[in-house]
Amino acid sequence: MATSGFWDNQEKAQNLMADFRRLKAFVAPLEELLQGRDDLAVLIEFAEEDDSSETTREIQQTCAHLQSILDRLEFQTLFGKPEDALGAYLTIQAGEGGTDAADWAEMLLRMYIRWAESHDFKAELLERTDAEEAGIRHATLLVQGDYAYGYLKGESGNHRLVRMSPFNSAGKRQTAFAAVDVTPEIDDSFEIEIDWDKDVDEETMRAGGAGGQHVNKTESAVRLTHRPTGVVARCQSERSQHQNRAAARKMLTAKLYQMEIEKRESEVAARRGEKSKIGFGGETIRNYVLQPEQFVKDTRSELKTSNPLTVLEGELDPFLEAYLKWFVGQGSGKLG
Repeated sequence: MATSGFWDNQEKAQNLMADFRRLKAFVAPLEELLQGRDDLAVLIEFAEEDDSSETTREIQQTCAHLQSILDRLEFQTLFGKPEDALGAYLTIQAGEGGTDAADWAEMLLRMYIRWAESHDFKAELLERTDAEEAGIRHATLLVQGDYAYGYLKGESGNHRLVRMSPFNSAGKRQTAFAAVDVTPEIDDSFEIEIDWDKDVDEETMRAGGAGGQHVNKTESAVRLTHRPTGVVARCQSERSQHQNRAAARKMLTAKLYQMEIEKRESEVAARRGEKSKIGFGGETIRNYVLQPEQFVKDTRSELKTSNPLTVLEGELDPFLEAYLKWFVGQGSGKLG
C-alpha cells in the first residue's frame, strides 16, 4: 500500500484495501485476546497477594470484556464462504395482497436501507418500479460493506405482513406478501461464463421515478434477460445508458452465480434426503404481525420479538445473527 503507483488502478487498490480491513478485523481482536490473557495473569497474581474486592471486580470486568471479544470472533467464523465478504444485491418484489403488498414491499425497502445506514454501509437504489396507488412493485438495492452479503443472505424468501389495512375502508385485517432475493456482488475473481451476444436480450427504456428532466427524455434505463434461465437484471440509477448496462451486466452475473450456488446446495441436500433451499419468493421465512398482536417471528430460527416497529426501523441484527447460527446448526452451513 505504501509503494508508489498503488492508487493508479483505483478498483484494484480499493479491493486490496477491503481485503486489508477484513484481515485486520480478525487479527486485531486476536491480538487483544492475547494481551488480555497476559493482563489477566497479572491480576490473578495480585489477587493471590491481595484478595481485595477491587482486584476481584477488575478480574471480573476483564473476563467479561474478553468474553465479548471471543463471542464476536466466534460469530465472524460463520462468514466462512468466499462470497460472504462481498456486497449484496437485494431485490424486493411485491407479492399477493394488492396495494397492501406494494406498500409492504416499500416498507421492506426502507427497513433494509435503515439497516445498511446503521452499519455505515453504502446503500444504492439501482432501480425502482412504483405501484399504481402506493408503494412499489419491484426494486433492487445494492448494499456495499464488509460482509454485507454474509449478513443479508438469509433474507431471501417470502416476508408476510399482517395488519389493519390503511387501504381497506372496512378496516379489516389484511395479509400481504413481498419476496426478497439476495445475491452477492461478485468481482472478476468469480468466473461465470456468459455469451452476451447469443444468450442475453437487452431492452432500453426511460427511467422511472424521480430524477428530473434527464430521466424522462432519454432511454438510459437498461433491462437484461438471460434467455436460458429467464433471469432478469435492471438498472436505472446512472445517468448514462453505458453505465446502466455495465451495472446490469454485473448484477446479472451475480444472479447466475447465486443460481449455481443454490443448485449445488440443492444437490447436496437431495443426497442427504433434506429439503432444498427455496429460491426467489418460495416459503415464508418471517412473519410481521402489527394487529391485533404485535410481534415479528422468524420461521427458521424461531426467534421472536414483541416490538415489530423497531425491526421495521432497521434493527435486524438479532434476526440476521440467529439465522446464521441456525443455518450452521442445520449441517448445511459448513464453513469454507
